[in-house]
Amino acid sequence: MATPTTLILERRRFDRRLYLAAAILFAVIVLAGFGPTYYLKSWFATPPLPGLVHVHGLVMTAWVLLFIAQVRLIAANSIRLHQRLGYFGVGLGALIVATGVPTALAAAKYGSASFPPDIPPLSFVAVPLFDLLMFVGFFGAAVYYRRAAATHKRLMLLTAINFLPPAIARIPIASLQAFGPLWFFGLPTAMALLVLVLDARRHGQVNKVFAVGTLLLVASYVVRLALMMTAAWTNFATWLITFV
Repeated sequence: MATPTTLILERRRFDRRLYLAAAILFAVIVLAGFGPTYYLKSWFATPPLPGLVHVHGLVMTAWVLLFIAQVRLIAANSIRLHQRLGYFGVGLGALIVATGVPTALAAAKYGSASFPPDIPPLSFVAVPLFDLLMFVGFFGAAVYYRRAAATHKRLMLLTAINFLPPAIARIPIASLQAFGPLWFFGLPTAMALLVLVLDARRHGQVNKVFAVGTLLLVASYVVRLALMMTAAWTNFATWLITFV
């Protein structure tokens, strides 16, 4: 019969394998989605990108690499280095918002090939702006819970899941893109729910903060889709783009 110590060690090993798999999947999805339009654009004859997009792309790439590095450090029990690198993560998180907001607003104002052609840019800008809003909430909570390891790492996982829809929507598979929001919002939703199920099975309970965060993320998908086509949002977005 397994002892309490054995169960704790098994749960830790399971968590580390889960987060390592999540880090790898995060990188693969980002590369698959942004490869043709950013990382490998010279191979796909992609039009030149504005300088601001390059800056934001570099910052987001650094975030993906940081996420992977932090998962590896925990797996290697390099807790002290993980904590020190966390200070860099706070600065990088601020840069994500500082570059992401003007990038999204510039795309809404001047147009962007990354926006769906059948949706007005002023409407669609709700999607990236909500991504950034949710990131601020999840990352801010992760910093707050930095001494509660189980909650902290699940909130960091939510920051990664939150940034998946833009990459998923760009994966060049027409049959999947045809599903629209059901595909690029549905897959992250399924991932978050899968973690909840695995938590319940492996730990006998779910992390309440992660459960609430998952509900908020899914609710944000519904809210932004409902809000983006309203006159109120169009008026608000029209005001926002006056700042770029």
